[in-house]
Amino acid sequence: MAGADASDHELHTAGVRLAAQHNGAAKLLHKGLDERHRLPIRQSERVGTEHELRCFWHAARERGDIPGAYWAVLTHPAAGETLATEAFCDVHMLSHLVGAANRADIRRLSLLEAEKSALETKVLKQQEQLRHAVLSRDAEIRELRELLVRRLAHEPTVLAASKTAASDAAMPGKLILDLERRLSHQTRRRQTLEERVAAAGLELSRERGRRIAAERREAALAEELEVLEGSLPPIGSAEASPRANQAPQIRSLTILYVGGRPGQVRQVRGVVERSGAIFLHHDGGVEESAGVLAGMAVRANAVLFPVDCVSHAAVATIKHVCRQMEKPYLPLRSGGLGSFLAALGRPGVLTPGPGSHCCGSGTA
Repeated sequence: MAGADASDHELHTAGVRLAAQHNGAAKLLHKGLDERHRLPIRQSERVGTEHELRCFWHAARERGDIPGAYWAVLTHPAAGETLATEAFCDVHMLSHLVGAANRADIRRLSLLEAEKSALETKVLKQQEQLRHAVLSRDAEIRELRELLVRRLAHEPTVLAASKTAASDAAMPGKLILDLERRLSHQTRRRQTLEERVAAAGLELSRERGRRIAAERREAALAEELEVLEGSLPPIGSAEASPRANQAPQIRSLTILYVGGRPGQVRQVRGVVERSGAIFLHHDGGVEESAGVLAGMAVRANAVLFPVDCVSHAAVATIKHVCRQMEKPYLPLRSGGLGSFLAALGRPGVLTPGPGSHCCGSGTA
């Protein structure tokens, strides 16, 4: 058996071996899983045929309530080998989909970094070209000025030596006009190069901002992926993960969840209630009033809300009430179950204090 200091993998291996035995310890494990998933097991008891049980599994899968429904199907008397295999395949493919989404985000981040490097190289090249152009222009201006001084110094002698030199009287003026024309051309060229460098610098700054946002999003997705993978049952095993969709740190608390979509709210409600906490919900002002929201926030120990599905007025009310009552509030990156579990997994995020508030995976 695994010791107290055993790793997650060692605990997982010990659990799999224990489940394959027929002794008292295996019965205790079976009983513990039944107690953990008591609600979906009771719901599955209402069906009597394998077809009805398959419909029950499909509905739970659409809601995202995978671990409890999976254990209820595998332990149901009406579950045949075909249905058990189908449920296992669904759970296995779900892990592939979650991993594929994470890999796609990593590829996008790599592309952004490559584009950033190319822009930096382009800006350096343009700056070098501009420096050479300015140096070349300055050298050309000096040469033209020296030529003008020499011509002007010799001009009086040339005019006195020959009558035909009268026609050359206009040469200094022509030379000056030519110099001014060339100087104007170089000035415009320099301005154009400076504008191009400024535009490239602005684009580089925007690209840096997009890269930083992508890195933050990738880190949040990786954290959520780790939480979701921890909630999936082991591949090749019939038991559910001991950490499946639970947040023990909120036990005995009252959690207010504001906003979110109906399907996501049902998933969050299930996690909170299975963790031994009380769940309150407000739709963020769609049908329920802001006054009700303030009263519910006073009753709650902590307030959570997904920033992608909540109104600005509801967020303002949450911040005002929570700061007055010194209660933590936690903005979530999205309304998905992964964001909720990942945010609660961070130590100390629901600890109230003077002027306290919590920053989750989103930005309020």
